[in-house]
Amino acid sequence: MTSRGVVVGAVAALLAGIGASADAASDTAPSDPVVSGATINSGHDVIVGITHNVVFPVTVTGSDDSGLSFADVDLKGPHGGFYTTDAFCETATACTTVFTVNAHPAPGSDDPVDLANANAGTWSVDALVDANDDDSVFVPGVGSFGLKRAARLTVNASPEPVAKGTRITVTGKLVRANWDTYRYAGYAGQAVKLQFRPKDSSTYTTVATVNTSNTGTLRTTVKAVKDGYWRWNFTGTNTTGPAKATGDYVDVRP
Repeated sequence: MTSRGVVVGAVAALLAGIGASADAASDTAPSDPVVSGATINSGHDVIVGITHNVVFPVTVTGSDDSGLSFADVDLKGPHGGFYTTDAFCETATACTTVFTVNAHPAPGSDDPVDLANANAGTWSVDALVDANDDDSVFVPGVGSFGLKRAARLTVNASPEPVAKGTRITVTGKLVRANWDTYRYAGYAGQAVKLQFRPKDSSTYTTVATVNTSNTGTLRTTVKAVKDGYWRWNFTGTNTTGPAKATGDYVDVRP
């Protein structure tokens, strides 16, 4: 569909080429193509674990009196970047290219892109768009997205069953993908919500907020009042995706 290249840890070289394009584009004529925006991964963060490749589309939209022809898309983020060349447009107003990233070993291959922890964070999108009449325009920062490390949560509420009014202990652990070691490791110092859902309800309510230990563990005690499900809920950070534990049911007896 498109040819892909990789520039990881060499953003300066990528930016040097982009800067030249930006200068050339500063004197664009009124008839030159217009770039109106970019949609990355259908508007969602790109969240990557340690096992599977993650494929996500980037669609650049715009217009020109002759119709858009193709686009070069550059993604720039913390300590790296990657790009496509000549992503041909599927319509006169939209050009879509697909990126593939991973955080697991891919011996002998530079495609897909192998990530490091330092790459997690906010990424921006630059686009060089060509029209069918050979006019072109370069637009930096046409879009942005979060490239984040995947997180996981566990929960255990005990004892169970339990007498009404008795305090129970709810434990768990928050871990996140380490793109440098290809493992999951505890995520320390993070605020995680303890939530409860009564047996006859579909809605969780936050009961407390607890910070993870230096190994990512969670522990608190609460009073058991009614039958229902207990879970931990982590909303995520700038570098790490959200995670919710599967609810642990506790039978409360009179």
